[in-house]
Amino acid sequence: MTLGLRGIHHVAVICTDYARSRAFYTEILGLPILAETFRQARESWKLDLGLPDGGQLELFSFPDPPRRPSRPEAAGLRHLAFAVEDLAEACDWLGARGVAVEPVRVDDITGRRFTFFADPDGLPLELYEV
Repeated sequence: MTLGLRGIHHVAVICTDYARSRAFYTEILGLPILAETFRQARESWKLDLGLPDGGQLELFSFPDPPRRPSRPEAAGLRHLAFAVEDLAEACDWLGARGVAVEPVRVDDITGRRFTFFADPDGLPLELYEV
């Protein structure tokens, strides 16, 4: 018998400016909205976004969330990585929309190219060429 894990269902992100983050994830990253709910009791938005592989990204807002380290080397969740087929094209897409992208690196182990950029709250996001 095993635990029976079948994959990642969703990743949750808490933002500080809901409208700005909503625009970033939907308009710049192009993730489709699956559901959007305002939770009155928590004064919180919950936005369910679809990922191409069937997974989801949940975007939450809260009235005054505490800050936390966001560098990829901080303890805890390191970063979110998105697979792309053409890294140069993806970098150009982000750059044309005012999103700063770090210089492209090569993974020493796999030989694949990757880079980092940040969401509106500084959460490190990675593009990994597959």
